[in-house]
This record gives sequence, structure tokens and C-alpha cells, in this order.
Amino acid sequence: MAKRKRLTVPPMGGFAAPAAPEAKPLLGPGLAPAPISRVTGEAAATAALREVAEELTSARAEGRLVLRLALDRVEESWLVRDRLGIEAEELDSLMASLASHGQRSPIEVADMGEGRFGLISGWRRVTALRRLLATTGEERFASVLAILRRPETAAEAYVAMVEENEIRLGLSYFERARIAAKAVEAGVFPTEKAALQQLYASASRARRSKIGSFLGIYQALDGALRFPAALPERLGLALARRIEEEPDFAEGLAARLAAARPDTAEAELALIAEAVAGAGQPDPASAGAVPPEAASASAPCDSPAPRRTRPAAAAAAEIRPGVFLKGARGGELVLFGPAVDEGFRDRLRDWLAGQG
Repeated sequence: MAKRKRLTVPPMGGFAAPAAPEAKPLLGPGLAPAPISRVTGEAAATAALREVAEELTSARAEGRLVLRLALDRVEESWLVRDRLGIEAEELDSLMASLASHGQRSPIEVADMGEGRFGLISGWRRVTALRRLLATTGEERFASVLAILRRPETAAEAYVAMVEENEIRLGLSYFERARIAAKAVEAGVFPTEKAALQQLYASASRARRSKIGSFLGIYQALDGALRFPAALPERLGLALARRIEEEPDFAEGLAARLAAARPDTAEAELALIAEAVAGAGQPDPASAGAVPPEAASASAPCDSPAPRRTRPAAAAAAEIRPGVFLKGARGGELVLFGPAVDEGFRDRLRDWLAGQG
């Protein structure tokens, strides 16, 4: 009788699954799978870089990107500057700020091509940086932060320059009138009225009218005034009226200014105020001379004509807008100026009477 084999029950958990056969590559020997993920990643990175480059280009063109330009690539004379100059104290203060804290506000420029940039606004900052570079030789002052603007016309460029200066540090009335006249002379605007309307579009009609009054001063006395930017509003308007009403007034004032050659703004303003108020000195050529008929009646023919002398007066000073005070020998005080009108005299008389 044949011997039977004994069956055994496998352990709990069931039968063990047979091992899976080892996966074999579908490609031939030495070939790797296609790098799909790597190609996709590189394409995404290229697209991102292209997007960043396009955004930077757009930001530069739209003036949203601050550039660093070499100072020698900036042309200040691209526009006629609206500012007549900068006071030494103001320049020193700006230079000290730039040296300590760097340039905080960028200038505005226009692309002239061939690596050159025309200055629209920021003339004071460029001037201070050039001075710092010349005096210290430090490389950090050889460049300037700038924003690129793209004015379509010269008129837009002038408007941008004026508006930026009005916001930062207001121009004087004379400077406002001067740049309007210069823009007309350059053919940027057809008339002075058009220049005033476009350059000062945000100003009130009364303010534009005042600037227009200073245009008469610029046209009549440009070159004769040594400190025109110091001319205050009230005195300037009074001067403009005298020039308009008396055709020979400007010529006479120019002659007096040339003879006196005031070396300070205060001295020049005092001389102008005297002339406007009608309290000025006689013409320098005939100052102090006795009229011929009086000389012939009181002196022999072979004797020189006697001459009158005037007491030397102290320099006049503006004690309040439009009011100048001048002291002379003998305890004399003289008040004059465009604000010394009838109402002022009445108030002063009442005040003096009340002093006991």
C-alpha cells in the first residue's frame, strides 16, 4: 500500500505572494528616460525671466524704475533752466545733506540718444553732486539717481520742469515770468499768454495775472537787476505798474541801478522801492547841482557854481513787506514803499498819537 503525503496548513495570514519579476527598461542599453520634467522646468524659468525683463523694460519706459547715471551723461542745458541760480548757503546745505545721507530723491531726465540724457528737473541736486565730486574726488558723487521721462513735446518738458520746482521749492515771480518768456523765445509756445496758461495751468487766474505783470519787469529790466529773484510780490507789482504807466521809468531805473551797483539784494530792493515811491535821488549826472538860473543870479561869472550837498543816508531796510525804513542824519526817519499808502499813514499817525 502506497504511502500518502501529509498536507500541512499554512500559517495564519494566507499564502505569501510570489515575488514580482524585476522590471526591465523598455529602452535599449545606455539610454535614459526622456527628461520631461526638466524640459518643463526650464521652459517655465525662461518664461519667468522673459516676463521680468519685459516688466523692467516697461517700468523704465514709464518712469517707474530708478536709474543710476554717470553725471557726465546728463545735459543741464537741454532746457533753459527756470532757476536763475542757487544761494551759496543753500548749496552748502544741500551738499552737506548729500554727503551725509546720499541722494534721496531722483532727478528727471529725457533720453537724448547715444547715451546722453537731457535734464528736466533736479538742477540743484546735479549742481551739488558736481561740486562734491570736484572737491572730494569721491566716486560715490560721480553718478546720480534718475527717472526716465518721455515728454512728447518740448512744451511737456518745460511744464514738467516748472511743476517739479513749484512742488519742491517755489520759484520767485521773476523766475516764473522769465521762463515763460524764454520758452516763447525758444519757440516752445506761440505767445506769452499760451506759455502762462500751459506752464501754470494749476495756478489761479489771479496768480497767472501776477506772473504776467512780472513779464513786463523781465522785458524792461532783464540784465539791469542783479538780484531779480529777490524781488517780492508787492514791490514787484508796484514796479510793474510804474513801468507800464511811465514809458521812461524803466530806463531811468536801469541807469540808477548801473550807477549804484548794489552788492546785496537788500540794497537793490531799497533802491527800487525808493524809485517806485518817487522818493529817489536825482539823476546821478545832475545830483546836487544848482539850477543854472540860480547860479547866474548869485555868483560871479568867473566863479564856479555853488553845489548843494545832501546828508548821507543810511541804507534802507524792508521792515515789513512793502515798507522800507531809511535813517538820515539829524534824527530823520523815512518810511517809503508800495505799502505806504494813505491807510498806512493814517494808522501810523493814530498809533504815534496814542504813544503820549
